[in-house]
Amino acid sequence: MIRIYTQLQQGQQWLDRYRGQQPHFACILGFTDTGLIPGISAAGATPRDRQYTAIADAEFLYHGPRPHPQYPLPPLQAGASPVLISRAVLEAQGIPLSVFNAGLPDPPAVPAVELGGTPARCLSTGKALELATVQRLFEAGLHWGQKLAQAHPEGYLIVAECVVGGTTTALSVLMDLGIDADGKVNSSHPLCNHQQKLALVQAGLAEAHRNRAPLRPVGQGITGLDLDPLMAIAAVGDPMQAVAAGMAIAASRLCGVLLAGGTQMLAVYALIRAVASYHALPWDGDRIVVGTTRWVAEDPTGDTVGLAKAVGPVPLLATQLSFADSRYPQLCAYERGFVKEGVGAGGCAIAAHLYQNWNQSQLLQAIEALTMRYARLSL
Repeated sequence: MIRIYTQLQQGQQWLDRYRGQQPHFACILGFTDTGLIPGISAAGATPRDRQYTAIADAEFLYHGPRPHPQYPLPPLQAGASPVLISRAVLEAQGIPLSVFNAGLPDPPAVPAVELGGTPARCLSTGKALELATVQRLFEAGLHWGQKLAQAHPEGYLIVAECVVGGTTTALSVLMDLGIDADGKVNSSHPLCNHQQKLALVQAGLAEAHRNRAPLRPVGQGITGLDLDPLMAIAAVGDPMQAVAAGMAIAASRLCGVLLAGGTQMLAVYALIRAVASYHALPWDGDRIVVGTTRWVAEDPTGDTVGLAKAVGPVPLLATQLSFADSRYPQLCAYERGFVKEGVGAGGCAIAAHLYQNWNQSQLLQAIEALTMRYARLSL
């Protein structure tokens, strides 16, 4: 049910250490105007849909299917929101949930911790966020990472995200940190839109570098930066990244951390290494893994494994969950490369096996039961 793709020994030790332990699920919501660009993301059929994807996903994650939601799940080009996977696991296994608003255009319709962030401008501006906002969000991440870890010292924290357009802001931050990520990232499309992403990122970095040098001196790695890596988020990132990096750094001192996502969480891991090095912050790399779905880890239109190796010595894990035998066409679409991941879906599927030893059949059954309840309400 769980495959380790990089750092095999470290990954296995992490799995053995946290087997049977209850995790805590922290979902960080954010927004970037990058997600409104036509064709950039399939997480919502239209730009207006995508403006409310994170808010709708949070409502479903918190409440599950119910009649007349304030923000219905947006229609997709194909497939179904990955929040169906996350909610099915959290609900059936009684995993506690915390929702964090790092910067949304409208407040979420569920109880959430307000972190004082703002939505990001399009990364092509090179001025996505104010540096003071990024610093505030990072500090909030440190605070909440420590707080949640203190409450679960024997377990682990699942750090998840919902940011439409987030794989593109991930690419831009990775490239600003000097990591060769072009062609390696994933997307919610069956065929990754690498050219569109790269054009945006190059425009954003060109604007950012008009005002400052690139973060990485030539020939040095991401732990040898002359400038504060938080500047990468301010220039071309999104608000979730600052919170997730801070949360993982602080939590790793006390408990395990599962960064739940693919490209986006590999970018967060790169930020963790760079920020912790630059600011001399203690953290425990042995307690951190990145966990996603096999649809991401084995995406033939990206190179997730290559990207994981490029960002540093982090175990990349993936659930082997399959929808090949599902009776729901919207779930079968995942096997054709649509959606792939989001809202911590891969991390929740990993946790389902790790916490209560669910197999493929039990996981599929729980997800399909929730899909049926949702479908009935949507008629």
